[in-house]
Amino acid sequence: MSHEVLRVATYNVHRCRGLDGRVQPERIAEVLRELEADVIALQEVLSRPGGPPQADQARFLAASLGYHYARGATRAFRGAIYGNVVLSRFPIVRVRHYDLSVAWRERRACLRADLELGGRWRLHVFNVHLGTAWLERRRQVRKLVSEAVLRNRELRAPRLLLGDFNEWTRGLVSRLLERELRGRGPLRFHSRARSYPSLLPLLRLDRIYHDPELAPERYWLHRSRTALVASDHLPVVAEFRLNGHRCE
Repeated sequence: MSHEVLRVATYNVHRCRGLDGRVQPERIAEVLRELEADVIALQEVLSRPGGPPQADQARFLAASLGYHYARGATRAFRGAIYGNVVLSRFPIVRVRHYDLSVAWRERRACLRADLELGGRWRLHVFNVHLGTAWLERRRQVRKLVSEAVLRNRELRAPRLLLGDFNEWTRGLVSRLLERELRGRGPLRFHSRARSYPSLLPLLRLDRIYHDPELAPERYWLHRSRTALVASDHLPVVAEFRLNGHRCE
């Protein structure tokens, strides 16, 4: 792998609609450039092919950074594709999309992108956006921690799970994911990593979980002037070192 340190981020971009009510993908792109991350998990991305470049937010944001990208359509939204997107400096060699929807609730999903980091290094990136209802999340996390998704037998590399988990307090989602993946980072960070709402963050909705092969170095909230208004969430960023794991 060419990078000694891997920087990753998760960011709910709220359809690129800022706190001022303006839809400005260019502003989100500015925040993403500030992050200088190798891998970025985005939620609530709205892509409408066939219009101006900014209308296809996934393609526009990837092109603005010069990154590879994968998108997972969660549902249709006014004729556009709405869902999760993974941006990566590294080639994306495989993509999977998992439906986590619960009956009578808004459709939810998990996007998996397998990255080729260089040589025989690989990484399984899972980008998830869970529901807002308590019972809904309980069902979704059980789908997530199953042989169909996180315990899939075809996985041969470290797993990185990022996203908006919509869990206000430490509940079943946190407990199951912490059991499955190491994932919380330094406790001093976890206690203050409140990312929503962006101007006055009160809730820890956006989180990063990881396998032990990913050794955490740093975690932080990105709170630039642009990030404070570009979306209703703040980006959460982390840096890792790979701990001697190769994919043969």
